[in-house]
Amino acid sequence: MNEIERRRTFAIISHPDAGKTTLTEKFLLFGGQIQVAGAVKSNKIKKTATSDWMDIEKQRGISVSTSVMEFDYKGYKVNILDTPGHQDFAEDTYRTLTAVDSAIIVVDSAKGVETQTRKLMEVCRMRNTPVIIFINKMDREGRDPFELLDELEEELQISVRPLSWPIGQGQRFKGVYNIFEQNLNLFTPNKQRVTETVEVKLDDEELATRVGEDFAKQLRSDLELVDGVYPEFNVDTYRAAEVAPVFFGSALNNFGVQELLNCFVRIAPSPKPTMAEERMVEPAEKKFSGFIFKITANIDPNHRSCIAFCKVCSGRFERNQPYLHVRNGKTLRFSSPTQFMAQRKSTVDEAYPGDIVGLPDTGGVFKIGDTLTEGEDLHFRGLPSFSPELFKYIENDDPMKAKQFQKGLEQLMNEGVAQLFVNQFNNRRIVGTVGQLQFEVIQYRLEHEYNAKCRWEPVHLHKACWIEAEAPEALESFKKRKYQYMAKDIEGRDVFLADSGYVLSMAQQDFKEIKFHFTSEF
Repeated sequence: MNEIERRRTFAIISHPDAGKTTLTEKFLLFGGQIQVAGAVKSNKIKKTATSDWMDIEKQRGISVSTSVMEFDYKGYKVNILDTPGHQDFAEDTYRTLTAVDSAIIVVDSAKGVETQTRKLMEVCRMRNTPVIIFINKMDREGRDPFELLDELEEELQISVRPLSWPIGQGQRFKGVYNIFEQNLNLFTPNKQRVTETVEVKLDDEELATRVGEDFAKQLRSDLELVDGVYPEFNVDTYRAAEVAPVFFGSALNNFGVQELLNCFVRIAPSPKPTMAEERMVEPAEKKFSGFIFKITANIDPNHRSCIAFCKVCSGRFERNQPYLHVRNGKTLRFSSPTQFMAQRKSTVDEAYPGDIVGLPDTGGVFKIGDTLTEGEDLHFRGLPSFSPELFKYIENDDPMKAKQFQKGLEQLMNEGVAQLFVNQFNNRRIVGTVGQLQFEVIQYRLEHEYNAKCRWEPVHLHKACWIEAEAPEALESFKKRKYQYMAKDIEGRDVFLADSGYVLSMAQQDFKEIKFHFTSEF
């Protein structure tokens, strides 16, 4: 129970460029995992961010895939998942949210709430995930803090309560007053190291000498207003996902980050029960269970290995113990399970609920959504693939490399980068994605990681949907009628590829007994 209580597993989510990866770097700095923080975009600082380790991420300065990091802080064990903000990789982020107990949403102080932020908040709301909001980039000219708070309430449909407050902003930004602990920490701005802090109380004379008379006056009146407008902070309403605590700061200059981290480890929930199809699984149960929410190939470019990320839901995971792989009914042992610091990894002997363990996956044993248990027949739910919106034929561009092409494509699809359909009519492979950028990532990774070249050919399609019917003969007659639009996905399920919205709605009208699904989970 002690081990479960001290776990904090959370994801950092936001619109692109709000500063997720920079915030992750600063957390690792305070957690003592790294001595010097890297930068996402910078010519002077040669160290790139720890969590952006793929070549393509370093070149473009964006995160393409979720990375997992863990560190100890003040007696707590913190597991961070830094997710891609770019909407083309939204599926990776949605899947990550199934494996965490809480989330931190990063908002840019100048831009406020953006489209991707709204979508991610909806996913959190569906799963009742508690969120903390961090308003970043206070060192740049931005909007009025009160205005931002109103926008958060309106756009994200959640009550907010500030737990820290900025003193000035932009060029005049002096630091952050900590409402949660009622003190003021003044840092010297430093982008790469943690600096000494000075502690000052609100009613001290020293406040005026530190920040100036005007700022001290402004701060006192702002705080009176905050206490008048917003209700007292209550941990239970935050954990019930009814209220979102708000922090202000500048991740780049280390302002407000430690306040956020200190408060987070104290109030964030420890691992919660997980719903399986059969029953509710409690973290404190004796027997181990967990599910795979992500698969990454080629973390180490010298070894062609896949790693499956397993979230521990109950019991204790132990090295070399036999565990049942529920989908194919085989018993597996893992001699070298790992824990992560993005790309660096170390072998672990045991893991507790809330932890994320990397399991070496040599023969493509795992698929996203697989369950591991100590023998019980359990199925964890909630890892959907969405119906893709962009389609292209994929062809092997170098006949001599057919084997590499086949293997690379298979591994990337198992990783959930995109979806692959095989057309039943002409046996050609069609790749479906939610964003244009994914096609570039597939092409780049096939070439650099598998030494295989591909070329894209246009195909005119509107939507892919999974189909099923209660009567087998109804399904057969539909497949005969629509023969040239039928395909199979990697799992061998029937998929109908409609080439226009009109064709799709006519099919739904004409074939009443067929069910059309737009996510793969039904």
